[in-house]
Amino acid sequence: MDCLIVGGGLIGLLCARELAREGATVRVVDKGVAGKEASWAGGGILSPLYPWRYPASVTILARWSQARYEEFLRQMKEETGVDPQWERSGLLILDTGERESAQAWAAGNGVSLQLLEGESITRCEPALEETWSEAFWLPEVAQLRNPRLLKALKLSLMWDEVELMEHTEVNRLLQDGGQVKGVETASGRLLADRVILTVGAWSGTLLPGLRKVEPVQGQMVAFRALPGLLSRIVLNRGYYVIPRRDGVILAGSTVEYRGFDKEVTAEGREQLRAEALKMVPALAEHPLVHHWAGLRPGSPEGIPLIGEHPRIGGLFINTGHFRNGVVTALASARLLTDLIVGREPIVIPEPYGILE
Repeated sequence: MDCLIVGGGLIGLLCARELAREGATVRVVDKGVAGKEASWAGGGILSPLYPWRYPASVTILARWSQARYEEFLRQMKEETGVDPQWERSGLLILDTGERESAQAWAAGNGVSLQLLEGESITRCEPALEETWSEAFWLPEVAQLRNPRLLKALKLSLMWDEVELMEHTEVNRLLQDGGQVKGVETASGRLLADRVILTVGAWSGTLLPGLRKVEPVQGQMVAFRALPGLLSRIVLNRGYYVIPRRDGVILAGSTVEYRGFDKEVTAEGREQLRAEALKMVPALAEHPLVHHWAGLRPGSPEGIPLIGEHPRIGGLFINTGHFRNGVVTALASARLLTDLIVGREPIVIPEPYGILE
């Protein structure tokens, strides 16, 4: 079985690993450098933000992945020597207006969620101002350094004999009689039994009728601080701060519908800095050292599209993860591989069907 994966982000690389280990001959093509788009740009939080706001279909993928990430990243480190730095930092949510929804969701999904009050909040995270009266505490939430994971995956795929073709833009799909035959690039045709589209925000450029997958820009910044200044992931009003082992603190992120524009703005930088300082005032003493943006693949309700195209045989799609690409990635790649190789899927696939 020949599989051609178009798009070398986290989802595409994980699909390549899964398929190669099922015995498929796999080639990955990417229009730029694999792993340098949304997968690289995100924060690596292994939880949806405000997880109770999402449909059950998103929760199912997230929970499956969360249960397996620590072991998977340990394997990545052993295989490649690159440590993706999995950390159970916990998630502290400072806006608690949806108390009933949050508690009901946690109880229904077996998730530890505590309501902290007063001094217990600053005991949990001393870097916060002592002005927060309530907070949700999710102690099981972990994080990873997504650029390191992408580096490890690319090394792993070399040993799995997956061919990676970077700087190779796909212009169109090749079809015959309702069956995919491969793709056409500027340098020629690439033929395959199965084509898997994992191009994220660019999905609609190859399949214009694909259901409402659109680019959504997210800007982020990084502060250079000392290790220990912040120990928890903190979330407030949609903005978050994430502590890394080396003291770097990420702050994100904006949600902007600006087409394929990835340019960062001074307004975005100052907004992110201001929101971070509301949560961690001590960051005012530390410099901003980086400012970047990525394009998420937005989709209705954040439900990804995973499966075979309803009218083009052999064409499979794995896209539309919006803000939850990293946390749902392991499950998304495994589910699509299940469908391609014809084994029992890990979850019911119907909620992720490809509709037009």
